[in-house]
Amino acid sequence: MNRPKFKLLLILIPLLLVACSDNKETEKGNKNTKPMDWSIFRGDTGLSGTTQVKLPGKLTLLWTFKTGSEIISSPVIGFNRVYIGSTDGKVYAININDGGKVWEYDSGDDIEAPPLLLDTSIYIGNLSGDFFALDAHTGALRWKFRTEGPIYGSANWVKKTAGRETSIFVGSHDNNMYCLNAASGKPEWTYETTHYINGTPAVDGENIVFGGCDERLHILSITDGKKKGEVDAGSYIPGSAALVGNRAYVGHYGNRLICIDIKTQRIAWEYGDKKHGGAFFSSPAVSKEYVVIGSRDGFLHCVDRETGRKIWTFRTRDEVDSSPVIAGEEVIVGSSDGRLYIVNLNDGKEVWSYEIGAAITGCPAVTAGLIVIGAQDGRIYAFGEKS
Repeated sequence: MNRPKFKLLLILIPLLLVACSDNKETEKGNKNTKPMDWSIFRGDTGLSGTTQVKLPGKLTLLWTFKTGSEIISSPVIGFNRVYIGSTDGKVYAININDGGKVWEYDSGDDIEAPPLLLDTSIYIGNLSGDFFALDAHTGALRWKFRTEGPIYGSANWVKKTAGRETSIFVGSHDNNMYCLNAASGKPEWTYETTHYINGTPAVDGENIVFGGCDERLHILSITDGKKKGEVDAGSYIPGSAALVGNRAYVGHYGNRLICIDIKTQRIAWEYGDKKHGGAFFSSPAVSKEYVVIGSRDGFLHCVDRETGRKIWTFRTRDEVDSSPVIAGEEVIVGSSDGRLYIVNLNDGKEVWSYEIGAAITGCPAVTAGLIVIGAQDGRIYAFGEKS
């Protein structure tokens, strides 16, 4: 396997990240980022959790950055910076090359949601229900929108055909999914459910898909937020669905990973490990052949994408709430056992691991030559190949 040298990437990253920052949307909206970007939770607007980036051959710890409290949030990467929230209430921008702080913004309350980097803005919510748009270069506040409940999930976006204005979608524990104008923060529409919305909405060219504590997967029109349908998942949904093709893949508290056909609005298959079994708080990663997800049974599960048949399981030493990322033929995931793992996608064998020593519940951000993850010791860790 040919793997890029990190020394060369340190030279190229500043230029390439800026060049990629336009986030030009594809026809279906599932692959809005380029290989050097990780500008959104799970890597793309469909939340597929996949990238074709090849990992370095010899990963080592390059730097860490300490925040004031635990990190539940997941990082995003752009403009030669790592952006992340902390339960100390602050949003941080960190230099990707050396881990030095560029700026911080105090939101006033704990942040567990991952940020969204879009154009030159950072969009992020906190547990007071405030949703912020910050200048990605300086950290200055551009606007703030108030919801009536904590925000635990990241935002997503779409560029409208008419006028090419950009809309931002974010859910809240006030039971509402909000569509906001990206430039002004003014609400364009609101969709009310009957219970908390936990995760990040997945978006394609036609649909917005999300679940929550009402045990339903909601399907809305991307243009006006009108309800297109809903599917009873069987239990409440703590995480986010991956929307790939015409199917949504999501795990729930009832120990099941389900695949839902968006067109027929029916469950195509269900997976549950009879031997182990545990709630799925993790969000799935979806490749051409496989679906990979972590579980509170302490295992990483891989199933066939078409049928839901179990391919392999990988055992960690504690719960896996971290959402895995598929990078080429490898899977990156954290565990509450305090370790970051890389396993082979095809057979589930361990390739590499690093003991951080504090629980990892967030999703890694993966770019060429670099893996970035936060942990509950309050630190952000960057792994790559030393020059």
